[in-house]
Amino acid sequence: MNHAKTLRIDIISDIVCPWCAIGFYRLNAALSQLQDEVSAEIVWHPFELNPKMVPEGENLRTHLANKYGTTLDQSIRARAMLTNLGAEVGFTFNYFDEMRMLNTHDCHRLLFWAQNSGLQTDLAKVMFAEFFGNRGNFSFQSLIKLVEQAGLNVEEAKQILDSSAFSLEIKDQQTKWRNMGIHGVPTMIFNNEKMLTGAQDVEVYAKVLRSFLD
Repeated sequence: MNHAKTLRIDIISDIVCPWCAIGFYRLNAALSQLQDEVSAEIVWHPFELNPKMVPEGENLRTHLANKYGTTLDQSIRARAMLTNLGAEVGFTFNYFDEMRMLNTHDCHRLLFWAQNSGLQTDLAKVMFAEFFGNRGNFSFQSLIKLVEQAGLNVEEAKQILDSSAFSLEIKDQQTKWRNMGIHGVPTMIFNNEKMLTGAQDVEVYAKVLRSFLD
């Protein structure tokens, strides 16, 4: 008989944030360590890092240089580091020179729609993999493919993408997080009691999870 304690974990993130992918997979590793003691109800929430990004996106290196002053050498070293960190937790980064920063508004609309399906995390995972591992994009066709991969209703997803459904909800949620003082991702909130910002080590997540078992 499973007596695992169920915790709600709210994850505030953006799909094009590499640290969000690493943070989630480190959290997942911590949950695996404690699978007999803790089960998680994970809910994903939007935080658009580049809400004004044009539909066609922008070269990732150009974007980072313009936004943060990142040099080519810094970019090369960061990509190597992220690739290694991802591999440690079973996530593949496949960076390439033509990689583009993308607008993620439609991703977040679909994730919002999927929240009560039981498949929201599956959708987030295939979105992370599409952007970072498969050299993909978030076009209409690509998003429908990801919805299908996650096991969600394709026809419903098409209707959402063909409309402005959930755009207002996405905006309101992001305003809520900023009003709470959340300005960085990933941010994870555990049982509405404890909050961690940034991709923490597996051991840090495990310690927080264990704190709810005391």
